[in-house]
Amino acid sequence: MTQSKADPSAVAQTPDFEASLAELEAIVEKLERGDLSLDDSLKQFERGVQLTRACQTALTQAEQKVEILLRKSGAGAADADGYEAVPFESDDSDD
Repeated sequence: MTQSKADPSAVAQTPDFEASLAELEAIVEKLERGDLSLDDSLKQFERGVQLTRACQTALTQAEQKVEILLRKSGAGAADADGYEAVPFESDDSDD
Protein backbone atom coordinates (compact mmCIF):
# COMPACT_ATOMS: atom_id res chain seq x y z
CA MET A 1 0.00 0.00 0.00
CA THR A 2 1.35 3.41 -0.95
CA GLN A 3 1.33 5.88 1.91
CA SER A 4 0.83 9.62 1.70
CA LYS A 5 3.82 11.77 2.62
CA ALA A 6 1.53 14.30 4.31
CA ASP A 7 -0.04 11.87 6.79
CA PRO A 8 1.01 8.23 6.42
CA SER A 9 -1.19 7.08 9.32
CA ALA A 10 -4.34 8.49 7.69
CA VAL A 11 -4.00 6.14 4.73
CA ALA A 12 -3.71 3.09 6.97
CA GLN A 13 -6.59 4.16 9.23
CA THR A 14 -9.14 5.24 6.61
CA PRO A 15 -9.07 2.89 3.65
CA ASP A 16 -11.16 3.72 0.65
CA PHE A 17 -14.68 2.30 1.13
CA GLU A 18 -14.95 0.97 -2.40
CA ALA A 19 -11.52 -0.66 -2.23
CA SER A 20 -12.40 -2.29 1.10
CA LEU A 21 -15.67 -3.57 -0.29
CA ALA A 22 -13.95 -4.98 -3.39
CA GLU A 23 -11.37 -6.74 -1.20
CA LEU A 24 -14.14 -8.12 0.98
CA GLU A 25 -15.94 -9.50 -2.09
CA ALA A 26 -12.71 -11.14 -3.27
CA ILE A 27 -12.25 -12.76 0.15
CA VAL A 28 -15.79 -14.11 0.07
CA GLU A 29 -15.14 -15.63 -3.36
CA LYS A 30 -11.92 -17.27 -2.13
CA LEU A 31 -13.66 -18.70 0.92
CA GLU A 32 -16.62 -19.95 -1.12
CA ARG A 33 -14.31 -21.84 -3.49
CA GLY A 34 -13.10 -23.87 -0.51
CA ASP A 35 -9.60 -24.49 -1.85
CA LEU A 36 -7.74 -22.68 0.96
CA SER A 37 -6.10 -24.41 3.87
CA LEU A 38 -7.70 -24.04 7.28
CA ASP A 39 -5.00 -21.57 8.35
CA ASP A 40 -5.41 -19.47 5.19
CA SER A 41 -9.20 -19.60 5.54
CA LEU A 42 -8.97 -18.30 9.10
CA LYS A 43 -6.63 -15.49 8.04
CA GLN A 44 -8.97 -14.52 5.20
CA PHE A 45 -11.97 -14.67 7.51
CA GLU A 46 -10.21 -12.45 10.05
CA ARG A 47 -9.36 -9.93 7.32
CA GLY A 48 -12.97 -10.07 6.15
CA VAL A 49 -14.21 -9.24 9.64
CA GLN A 50 -11.82 -6.25 9.78
CA LEU A 51 -13.03 -5.01 6.41
CA THR A 52 -16.68 -5.47 7.37
CA ARG A 53 -16.18 -3.39 10.49
CA ALA A 54 -14.34 -0.69 8.54
CA CYS A 55 -17.10 -0.56 5.92
CA GLN A 56 -19.81 -0.40 8.58
CA THR A 57 -17.97 2.43 10.33
CA ALA A 58 -17.65 4.32 7.04
CA LEU A 59 -21.37 3.87 6.34
CA THR A 60 -22.29 5.03 9.84
CA GLN A 61 -20.10 8.12 9.47
CA ALA A 62 -21.62 8.90 6.08
CA GLU A 63 -25.12 8.54 7.53
CA GLN A 64 -24.22 10.93 10.36
CA LYS A 65 -22.82 13.47 7.89
CA VAL A 66 -26.00 13.31 5.81
CA GLU A 67 -28.10 13.79 8.94
CA ILE A 68 -26.00 16.82 9.95
CA LEU A 69 -26.32 18.31 6.47
CA LEU A 70 -30.09 17.78 6.54
CA ARG A 71 -30.32 19.50 9.90
CA LYS A 72 -28.17 22.43 8.72
CA SER A 73 -30.34 22.84 5.63
CA GLY A 74 -33.45 22.94 7.79
CA ALA A 75 -34.75 19.66 6.44
CA GLY A 76 -34.76 17.97 9.84
CA ALA A 77 -36.21 14.48 10.17
CA ALA A 78 -38.65 14.97 7.29
CA ASP A 79 -38.29 17.68 4.68
CA ALA A 80 -40.90 19.47 2.55
CA ASP A 81 -40.81 16.70 -0.07
CA GLY A 82 -41.72 14.11 2.57
CA TYR A 83 -38.33 12.41 2.66
CA GLU A 84 -37.32 11.03 6.00
CA ALA A 85 -33.89 9.84 7.13
CA VAL A 86 -34.08 6.23 8.28
CA PRO A 87 -31.33 3.88 9.45
CA PHE A 88 -29.74 1.65 6.83
CA GLU A 89 -30.94 -1.93 7.07
CA SER A 90 -28.89 -4.64 5.43
CA ASP A 91 -30.43 -7.60 3.65
CA ASP A 92 -28.17 -9.87 5.71
CA SER A 93 -30.27 -11.70 8.29
CA ASP A 94 -27.26 -13.44 9.86
CA ASP A 95 -26.59 -10.59 12.33
